[in-house]
Amino acid sequence: MAIKIAPSILSARFDRLGDQVREAADAGADMLHIDVMDGHFVPNLTMGPAIVKSIRPLTRVPFDAHLMVTHPQEFVKPFADAGVDDLTVHIESDDDVRA
Repeated sequence: MAIKIAPSILSARFDRLGDQVREAADAGADMLHIDVMDGHFVPNLTMGPAIVKSIRPLTRVPFDAHLMVTHPQEFVKPFADAGVDDLTVHIESDDDVRA
């Protein structure tokens, strides 16, 4: 089993997000990790599907979204439609996390 490298874009500068996504892909990232926070399940807010959709055309590297959100089932379709390839959810985030 090969290890895959998935750098997070959480600390990327939003004014250079496209450049930094391309830099990570060009450096050999196997996928890009996107931390999604709703300010509810965790205290921080981060990016939503619109941001993911805007960077999807920049690289063919798969996107892995980590949904740190309450009611993750409400986020699955919007992020899938935005171009995310893999989703991770927290089982404790809702009574039933099935999408």
